[in-house]
Amino acid sequence: MAARTPEHREEAALSLTLAVIATSTTPLLLLDGDLNVIAASTSFCRTFGIDAATVPGRQLFDLGSGEWNIRQLRSLLVATADGQAEIDAYEMELNEAHRQKRLLLLNARKLSYGQDEKVRLLLAVSDVTEARRNEKLKDDLLREKAVLLQELQHRVANSLQIIASVLLQDARKVRSEETRSHLQSAHGRVMSIAALQQQLSTSGLADVELRTYFKQLCQSLSASVIHHPDLLSLQVSVDDSHVNADISVSLGLIVTELVINAIKHAFPKDHGGTISVDYRSQGDAWTLSVADTGVGMPPGPDLAKAGLGTSIVEALCKQLQARIEVVSDSSGTRISISHTPDPEHGEGELEQAQAV
Repeated sequence: MAARTPEHREEAALSLTLAVIATSTTPLLLLDGDLNVIAASTSFCRTFGIDAATVPGRQLFDLGSGEWNIRQLRSLLVATADGQAEIDAYEMELNEAHRQKRLLLLNARKLSYGQDEKVRLLLAVSDVTEARRNEKLKDDLLREKAVLLQELQHRVANSLQIIASVLLQDARKVRSEETRSHLQSAHGRVMSIAALQQQLSTSGLADVELRTYFKQLCQSLSASVIHHPDLLSLQVSVDDSHVNADISVSLGLIVTELVINAIKHAFPKDHGGTISVDYRSQGDAWTLSVADTGVGMPPGPDLAKAGLGTSIVEALCKQLQARIEVVSDSSGTRISISHTPDPEHGEGELEQAQAV
């Protein structure tokens, strides 16, 4: 059998290209160097309502009612034919008579057939109008959802503040010191969540910035629970840490319980001092501490076990896989909550080191 000549190989390659175009479900055009149509896929003619019999030999820009005669498209195709560029995912609008504007995605490549010097371009066209419309609808719905969620956060924060105000008013009216203490504690817990909700409503539902959150929370606690601000001050020192909303809820409740507990027990009548809230993180490890300059804890094995507040703190620490360390003497008390990635430190058990 005689060897096939280069001309035969080029003719076979072109025939293969024409066969691919004829059977393609993607709208395809084969163009020559002058941007005349050599062949068009059936899907192209069907998609754009063009009579297939009238396509071969016509300029691309004469197809239809001239809607393909777009100056920028012409420039890109000429550059591709010259080998200076390739059209890769180029979006353009097609304005057809008696139809809504369509958004098209174009890809074009210059084909090589060995020694054949004739220029041929393969142009693929995809109608992405519906896809882009759906994407826009999805984006609009997501934005609307975000706005509604933010409004919900704002409303919840306002409602919680109203509830907290009612609790505080009731605490001031009751005569029982024990009842008043319980109402003040409940008020502090509600304010912890209210401060978080307020933070979320103004942060675009992103992660919570702890410095702002803790400062806002402690300002609320100071205003509502500290009766003699000239004697007792509440200070906050937090790094640039951000955490998700779930973790911030637990941290906020822990701060609330520890601050309220310090105010109740560390400072007897007319005893002034300072309560300090501090938070530091490094990678996945973090430490939250609440320290006071009060009278310290009385000695005894159950000093850290009594009370609902302590139970809440222990439960939250276990949830956060953190451990508690208490250091207390006559010059004050420091309670540290620490979390490390090491699983052996994730039991949340109460560890107590009491200075002598």
